[in-house]
Amino acid sequence: MIPTAYPPATEIARLSARMLLETGAVDFRPEDPFTLASGLPSPTYVDCRRLISFPRIRATLMDFLTLTVMREAGLEAFDNVAGGETAGIPFAALVAERMALPMSYVRKKPKGYGRNARIEGRIAPSQRVLLVEDLTTDGGSKISFVEAIRETGAQCAHAAVIFFYDIFPETRETLASCGLTLHWLCTWSDVLAEARAQESFAPETLDDVERFLKEPRKWQQARG
Repeated sequence: MIPTAYPPATEIARLSARMLLETGAVDFRPEDPFTLASGLPSPTYVDCRRLISFPRIRATLMDFLTLTVMREAGLEAFDNVAGGETAGIPFAALVAERMALPMSYVRKKPKGYGRNARIEGRIAPSQRVLLVEDLTTDGGSKISFVEAIRETGAQCAHAAVIFFYDIFPETRETLASCGLTLHWLCTWSDVLAEARAQESFAPETLDDVERFLKEPRKWQQARG
């Protein structure tokens, strides 16, 4: 069912951040940093996969994501919703259901047997495809998925995520150079603000996280 209520974007961001904190999808650990896929340290971690286990929160966030896309891109802007393997697949299915659109998904690489496909489901050459993922850090994986969609002859100019890091300035340039517009519900700054309001972590922990968010590369370099 297509949502019809349109909360302000600022309220969507605040509530989305609160739900990430409430489900334990966010953790701050500056004293014992997480290691990112790049090998670099980070005092922050977000796992949007946890959200699928919380039905009320899951439903609300998918309503928010559908509303955000329709408000920013248009109510009749898409013909297909594609999820990125693997975290984006359940969210793409839920958004496609709300938008009454076909759903497909994109593999990170061809599966290596059978049809050796990267696209599962059906994307027609004339379709306008919305890519749905759980989050965006530097935008690299989004471009790979978009290129696979475009190889079918379809258009893909929009991607929607629950969470956008929004701390690396090159991300926006990377996505823009690919002709991709990103839509999101909340960022680290929204989560930090809500964590302070809810007193979810010790003040000194939040202060250290804020230093990282303002200058992530400097924070990482200082910790090897």
